[in-house]
Amino acid sequence: MDEPEKSLDQRLLEATIACRDTIFAVYRSPAEVFDGLAQACRELGIEEWDFYAERGPVARLEAEVGELLGKPAAYFPSGVMAQQVALRIHADTAGNRRVAMPDLSHLLVHEDDGPRILQDLRIEHLTTGRETATKAHLDAIPGPLAACLVELPLRDAGCLLPTFDELAELAEGCHERGIAFHIDGARIWESQQWFGKPLAEIAGLADTVYTSFYKGLGGLAGAALLGDDDFVAQARLWRHRMGGTLYRSTAEAVAALVGLRDRLPHIGECVAWGRTLAAALPAEITVQPPVPHTNTFLLYAAGDPDEINTRLLSALEEHSLAFSRPWTASDEPGRVVTEVTVGQGALDLDPDTVAGHVAALVV
Repeated sequence: MDEPEKSLDQRLLEATIACRDTIFAVYRSPAEVFDGLAQACRELGIEEWDFYAERGPVARLEAEVGELLGKPAAYFPSGVMAQQVALRIHADTAGNRRVAMPDLSHLLVHEDDGPRILQDLRIEHLTTGRETATKAHLDAIPGPLAACLVELPLRDAGCLLPTFDELAELAEGCHERGIAFHIDGARIWESQQWFGKPLAEIAGLADTVYTSFYKGLGGLAGAALLGDDDFVAQARLWRHRMGGTLYRSTAEAVAALVGLRDRLPHIGECVAWGRTLAAALPAEITVQPPVPHTNTFLLYAAGDPDEINTRLLSALEEHSLAFSRPWTASDEPGRVVTEVTVGQGALDLDPDTVAGHVAALVV
């Protein structure tokens, strides 16, 4: 029986993986990843397993993240669980189920209404659409709130960030009203350059912080919740209640430690490279935000997704350079969008050359 013809999406994925060069994170096979983790265990001197998220590399990871962000940390297997736990603790402590967050927050857009269904939270929209939260947005929500969540950066808005002063003013507004201030810092590592402050100073504005180990740091999975000692103790209890205290998390913890060692020092370079790329694109391509705040941003252009992706497939095969992800239809009729996330693979490439390849798809 003949094999079914591959879809354009499948062909694009295979062509991207086969590219010699990439502006994104470098693809490695499972065997290559696990070989690397074995070597990392030797390099980092890791000789014991964790045991139900205690001891070993998990304890080491919690200590390193806690030092970087200036708060005690608890490891979690997923960010979805971690953030629901954080808001659950704040709501229980306040005796109030109302929490404020952007309508584009990951918790509302990508988590199947979990915070409402599982934690009985009542969500108030802190912002609507592509705008970053300020104290004025908080002031517009009357009445008591248990928590206020900001996503740094707001990913579905092109990874938008407020200024540091705006963030500090919002934090102060929360504290004046007795509202717990929580940072969804899945990409806090990528946000540091925009703020121009130490990570601990950024995290220090919040009562609690969540961060991810698999996004900018390139880990296998996993997250951390950070707060004061009492909050972290409650977080560990809720982690156990929700089935998040896995028997072994050693591979995930080692991968995260490698990310802190090998990727974190280069994230600022990736942000700078992405800004150079954005500035080199022609006027027909709209960059959101116009000057990227992080190494992730959106590109918009006129066109048909299938036509552009067909040209993209040809370009990937011709140049052996993964310079664009597939394009999809945007909310605006007749326009398409793609997301760019600049990884270390880009640092050896010329951004002007890459900009030329992107422009050829749509101009």
